[in-house]
Amino acid sequence: MEWYEALGLLVGSIMLLMALGMPVALAFLAANILGAWVFMGGERGVVQLLNNGWGALTTFALVPIPLFLLMGEVFFQTGLGGRMFSAIDRLLGRLPGRLSYVTVLGGTGFSTLSGSSMGSTALMGSLMVPEMGRRGYKKHMSIGPILGTGGLAIIIPPSALAVLLATLAQIDVGALLIAGVIPGLILAALYVGTIYLQTRLDPEAAPPYDVPPISVGEKIQLLFRDVVPMIGLMVVIVIMMINGIVTPSEAAAFGALGVLILAALYRCLSWRAIRNSVRGALRVTLMAYLIVFGSATFSQLLAFSGASRGLITWATGFELDPVAMLLVMFGVLLILGMFMEQISIMLLTVPIFFPLATQLGFDPIWFGLIMLLALEISFTTPPFGLLLFVMKGVAPSDTTMREIYRAAIPFILCSLLLVALLIMFPVLATWLPGLG
Repeated sequence: MEWYEALGLLVGSIMLLMALGMPVALAFLAANILGAWVFMGGERGVVQLLNNGWGALTTFALVPIPLFLLMGEVFFQTGLGGRMFSAIDRLLGRLPGRLSYVTVLGGTGFSTLSGSSMGSTALMGSLMVPEMGRRGYKKHMSIGPILGTGGLAIIIPPSALAVLLATLAQIDVGALLIAGVIPGLILAALYVGTIYLQTRLDPEAAPPYDVPPISVGEKIQLLFRDVVPMIGLMVVIVIMMINGIVTPSEAAAFGALGVLILAALYRCLSWRAIRNSVRGALRVTLMAYLIVFGSATFSQLLAFSGASRGLITWATGFELDPVAMLLVMFGVLLILGMFMEQISIMLLTVPIFFPLATQLGFDPIWFGLIMLLALEISFTTPPFGLLLFVMKGVAPSDTTMREIYRAAIPFILCSLLLVALLIMFPVLATWLPGLG
């Protein structure tokens, strides 16, 4: 069987099963069993493949995923997240468009910890869009920042999705997490600049309203009571990883423990919150582990059938410039993101793209960061980006898809500008990991 026929059989069976409504992880498992039967000698091949897949689940690099998810669940189930939202809102006072800034800061915190851009969009859309509408904000000032927070959350540590990508690609988890710090700060500055420019060009887009004044002393109290402890915990985790004091797994454990201690100190830790947090983290963790299992076996089948080697040989045979090839892969990710969610795209593309990136001489950490940004941009790319339809579902009923598209575009452009900066100056992604 030719390599393209093997690739077509594996990918086509997965797409068919997903189109029939089978869950992503089970679709991969079924297609992998079919592939093992065809390419690895029937029943014995299936047994060997499943044994190899179980081995992929024993890697220590997977430990941060449930711990980061538990950290995020506790953060919001106990109400610590709500305290931080409220404090930031009061601290910004009468700043024009301040609720847009609150949305960026708060939404980034939620989706970074939860690892779910769709969950963050649904939550923030249902909470903030109606509130900002009552305050007279135009829709693009409320919808745009919510759609934009996913791009920021996916690269700023701790990011469960970055851990999953690093695990699937078999690259250094800590290095990929740390690599996102400087680009994340740049993207945050671009978002803030976008909101500032929008309020300057159209002051009526975010009209001012009366805010109860608070003294400097109250502001300091709010800052150090409700903001610094939460943000400080994330900063400490990153600093510890950069300095090599802890591994990503240990950092995740310290983070989860830190949130539990904070919740206890604020007297908002209850058995109900713990139960709901564990249940939520466990649900997503099981899905992630099934996905890792499916990806490991899928990668082995691609290699065993000759599909990955044939595809790399075919792709490099065009003699395209490496940057042009990077743009082709970037475009593929954008197109896939219009129809599939991020983890499914990872499963399909990581076994193919990372070997190709290595062949082209790309730094794997830098390429991983580019891929994370491509995945998030694809989620908000008109006309079919999944987050656009999530927003339509939770926004006020009179919100049109055209308004959502218009709101998303400035923040997509910010992310694309960051990608261009990373291509021109790769050191933005590689400098911090190189310090370790």
